[in-house]
Amino acid sequence: MKKTVLVLILTTLLSTTLFANGDTDASEKNNIVVFAAASLTETMDKIIPMYEEANPGITITSTYDSSGTLKTQIEEDAPCDLFISAGQKQVDQLDAESTNPTGLDFVVQGTRCDLLENKVTLAVPEGNPKGIEGFDDLARRLGSGDVFMAMGNSDVPVGQYTSEILKYYNLDEEKLANEGLITYCSNVKEVQVQVSESAVDCGVIYATDAFSAGLEVVDSAREGMCSPVIYPAAVINSGESQEEAKAFLEYLKGDEAMAVFESVGFSPAF
Repeated sequence: MKKTVLVLILTTLLSTTLFANGDTDASEKNNIVVFAAASLTETMDKIIPMYEEANPGITITSTYDSSGTLKTQIEEDAPCDLFISAGQKQVDQLDAESTNPTGLDFVVQGTRCDLLENKVTLAVPEGNPKGIEGFDDLARRLGSGDVFMAMGNSDVPVGQYTSEILKYYNLDEEKLANEGLITYCSNVKEVQVQVSESAVDCGVIYATDAFSAGLEVVDSAREGMCSPVIYPAAVINSGESQEEAKAFLEYLKGDEAMAVFESVGFSPAF
C-alpha cells in the first residue's frame, strides 16, 4: 500500500512539473518581443493593443531606441523576436544574406521586408525665431556660423541621413561640430525634444516625429539630398516566438495597422 501511495505521489509531482514547464514554454511563445526604431513609438503603441485585443493570449513587449543601439543589443543576444529599423544598414549587419562584413546571422531568411517609408524634414521651434526658410537657407547659415542645429549621432539612421544632406551642400560636418554649430543626439526623439524646447534653432527629424510633436516643418529633403528613408523589418532567429512574430509582421503590413502608420505620415514601402 505504501509503495502504491508513493508511486501516486511521484506521478502527480512529475505531471505537475511537466504541466508547469509546458505553461512556461507556451507563455514564452505567446510573448512577442519587438525592437523598433524610436520614431515608431507612437504608432506602435497604438497598434500593439489593437493586435493583442484581436489575438487573446498574445502579449507584445516593445523596446524603442535608436536602430544602432537595438542592433547592438540583438548582437549581444538580448531577447528579440521582431526588429524594425529606421535604416537598412542595421538590418544588413545582422543578415547573413546581405553585404555583411561581420558574418552575423540573426535574420530568419524569407521574413525580411521593406515595411514603411518616411521623409527627412527640417523642423523649427514654435514661431521659428531664427526665420529659417529651408535646407538651402540652413546650409548658407551654417556656412556663416549663424545657426545652431541638432542632429542624430553617426550610428543613428536620422543622423546618417543628415550627414548625407550636409555632404550634398559640401559642408564639413566635423568643422561645423567643432565650431559649436551642431549638437548630437542619441536618437531622433532627442532631436525632437531639443527642437520642441527651443534649445536649438532647428533639427533634422522625420516627418512623422514632427507630426507627433506638433512641430513646424519648413522643408523636406528632396530626391538626391539623402537616401530614401526605408524601414526594414525582419524576424530574429534568436527569439522564442518566431511564428508569432511572423504573424504580427503580416498584420503590420495589413490595412488596419497601415492606417495607423499613414495617419502620422508614414507610407507603405512594399
